Amino acid sequence: MTQQDMIIRTVVVEDEELILNNLVKKIQAADPVFQVVGTATDGKSAIRALEDHTVDLLITDIHMPAMDGLEVIRHAHMKYPNIHKVIVSGYNEFEYARQALQHGVVDYLLKPVKSKDLELMLGRIKIRAGQVREQRKPEKAAKLDNHDYTPAEIVESVQLFLQNNFARELNLEDISRQFNFNPSYLTKIFIKHAGEPPSKYLITLRIREAKRLLETEKDVSIKDVGELVGYPDPYYFSRLFKQVTGATPREYRNKE
Repeated sequence: MTQQDMIIRTVVVEDEELILNNLVKKIQAADPVFQVVGTATDGKSAIRALEDHTVDLLITDIHMPAMDGLEVIRHAHMKYPNIHKVIVSGYNEFEYARQALQHGVVDYLLKPVKSKDLELMLGRIKIRAGQVREQRKPEKAAKLDNHDYTPAEIVESVQLFLQNNFARELNLEDISRQFNFNPSYLTKIFIKHAGEPPSKYLITLRIREAKRLLETEKDVSIKDVGELVGYPDPYYFSRLFKQVTGATPREYRNKE
């Protein structure tokens, strides 16, 4: 696949112009494969940009005038299902992020957007886009690996994905499907470069966040804490929490 074949046409949507311009500059500096073909500062302009250009990647803020980012995502999901969709959100917008996941969002960035997080996200999109294009070629299967990315870089991308998505119900098959890798291959390289399988890394993230919530959010019920970290079954959450920490969630919250 040539460099020209790998061009990923991108539309960026952000209602604050300074932030928009800064994000565009960061994208262009991160990888020349990503070409920003359109920008918008509100939802309606974003829809027009999608209609005016052939777009591979949509990056949109959530809160905007006229039409918010969720509406833009819904529109793109229905009319342009092959577009890779990424949202930009704040820490306090978890519910919006969760809704967006139902409309084909493949990733999200937390504000303020850090260059490293942006580069890792673009890397994941590049891997997905390359594999999708390989799959579309007649009589040619998608490559399991991509020569532009080392196993260590792939593992780093998976780690960031899990850090941003641990609150979702995820298993190894879900994680592997996000990156179009075979589960056994992903587990093998993850153990080699992270020292543990993806499932254990995910548990560590969830229990760490559960401990933080139990310590700082006294009004949030233990059941809700479990749901917020990806464990909707409160009995399983309590069992796993005790297995990892040696205490039940209630005992951990009440400790001096």
